[in-house]
Order: sequence, then structure tokens, then C-alpha cells
Amino acid sequence: MNKAELAQVLAEKLNVSKREGEDMINTIVEVITMQLQKGEEVVLTGFGAFSVKMRAARTGVNPQNPTQKIQIPAVKVPKFKAGKALKDALK
Repeated sequence: MNKAELAQVLAEKLNVSKREGEDMINTIVEVITMQLQKGEEVVLTGFGAFSVKMRAARTGVNPQNPTQKIQIPAVKVPKFKAGKALKDALK
């Protein structure tokens, strides 16, 4: 299922237009992104939690020249941890 299909299902369930469904999804994604940029966690009880994790700097290998080592800098990455209700629903 892609974003457009999700918007269509949401619109049908809430009895609104497809455009309003798309706006809802875009707003949710935007709010979650803003909170993660601030370093905050977003918890949707029963569904899961979105958070930011720091990936440490490390030494890597240049794929074009395997004998050459390169430094890979530390970076922030998004993380999702599924909630109990979601895990139970998939069992």
C-alpha cells in the first residue's frame, strides 16, 4: 500500500474527500518529522514509537578501492519500535 492508497482508505473510513485524506496523512508525517528533528520521541500507544538514534562514527572501506579505508561520520537516524498491540496483531 502506498501513500495514495492509504489516503483513499482513510477518506472512505472517515467519509471525507480523498484530498482531505491526503492532507491528514501529510500533516501527520510533517508533525512526526518536526518532533524527530527536535530530538523528541513520538509515541502512538499500541502502535509504536518513533525516535532518533545516533549512529556512531566508524571506519569503512572504499568499494572502488578495498584497500583504502575511509572515515564515516556519526549521523542521526530514525528508529521505529513496534508497540505490543501491533506485534500481537501480526502474530
